[in-house]
Amino acid sequence: MNNITSYVSKNKERFLSELLELLKIPSISADSAYKNDVLLTAEFVSESLKKAGCDNVEICKTEGYPIVYADKIIDSNLPTVLVYGHYDVQPPDPLNLWNSPPFEPVIKNTDLHPEGAIFARGACDDKGQFYMHVKAIEFLISTNQLPCNVKFMIEGEEEVGSTSLAGFVKNNHEKLANDVILISDTGMIAKDVPSITTGLRGLSYVEVEITGPNRDLHSGLYGGAVANPINVLTKMIASLHDENNHITIPGFYDKVEELSLEERAEMAKAPFSLEAYKKALDIDVVYGEEGYTTNERNSIRPTLDVNGIWGGYIGEGAKTVIASKAYAKISMRLVPDQDWLEITNLFKTHFESIAPKGVKVKVTPHHGGQAYVTPINSIGYQAASKAYEDTFGKTPIPQRSGGSIPIVALFEKELKSKTILMGFGLDSDAIHSPNEHFGLFNYYKGIETIPLFYKYFTELKMK
Repeated sequence: MNNITSYVSKNKERFLSELLELLKIPSISADSAYKNDVLLTAEFVSESLKKAGCDNVEICKTEGYPIVYADKIIDSNLPTVLVYGHYDVQPPDPLNLWNSPPFEPVIKNTDLHPEGAIFARGACDDKGQFYMHVKAIEFLISTNQLPCNVKFMIEGEEEVGSTSLAGFVKNNHEKLANDVILISDTGMIAKDVPSITTGLRGLSYVEVEITGPNRDLHSGLYGGAVANPINVLTKMIASLHDENNHITIPGFYDKVEELSLEERAEMAKAPFSLEAYKKALDIDVVYGEEGYTTNERNSIRPTLDVNGIWGGYIGEGAKTVIASKAYAKISMRLVPDQDWLEITNLFKTHFESIAPKGVKVKVTPHHGGQAYVTPINSIGYQAASKAYEDTFGKTPIPQRSGGSIPIVALFEKELKSKTILMGFGLDSDAIHSPNEHFGLFNYYKGIETIPLFYKYFTELKMK
């Protein structure tokens, strides 16, 4: 691919300033107070795709937030790549843990990123990563080197379950028809160790509510005489794991895919330092299901975690009260063959069954999705591997991820095409956490690598 490195070098300041402007918009899909900002972000994405040279750019209305569609069709006889990304971001809370305001992006040098990293909510997940694709197609179109057809589908509800996307995909098979789907919403092992994500865990996300007395009570007058919903909730949650950190929900593991010792041995070849892992997180020991390594626990094994818990008085000072209600948000990461709807029902049945007398239980499912595994012998994977080899000088390592992109399995079911996950983030980028960031090296390297995927995919597909 001619002049790609020089093109990125010549335009890197503009590429950066455009991304910084995108990151300034607080497109928080989970909070309706930011509705106008989410819609403004869709407009920004649309304009960016137009400026990059795409045709047929549309802001497609849905029952929720809009989906930005664009395409560049140069020849119907050539392969078509569908690029997926999302422009919404996670809430930035807790704000007091950010070292700089989450929507005032700044560039800081770090030990891992001496060349600089962008600190802002959405820097890596997923604004920085999908914007690499916008700049990649700009290069290909402006230099007349686009080797295939490209379509874009950038949504605004990924962080809240992609509710509207499912209907959009089902109703637009022809519009979204493609030969392969390309996503950059994952990571790689290290800046000098490229990898391609070959598996994603599924997800079931629920909220639970425990109700005791019909009002908050004085803890002196009523303490010890009525069930305390917060005490009850914490005991119920604690019982969801046994002494080996095995999940105790009946039937939870019935369909879990068990990898062979040979497959686990191949996974173990990926570079990993347990000491560096602990140091990066400032922990003394790792924790998880007995019988599995750290990398296995966060990729090929299912999990159950409390994402938030509240109830009673949490303000300054003391208030002696027994709360009427207690709440928790719980996510379960799932592996191939576990159906998220089935797991959600198993959780609901079990959680209701372990509640003691004296309280009422309400389980509200939020969203979820299936796990996904992509084969490494596909043309798409081979094209991605060759692209990384060109820009990194190394063959990328196939790696399963612990994260979830629930709609990937839906894409395969509805559009009958495989997904290739070319992520350029790092585990240390603090996505979903305070001080999220994305290295400038990673950003520019992604822009250099993505055009090569189009080149090699077209060559392999046209053989």
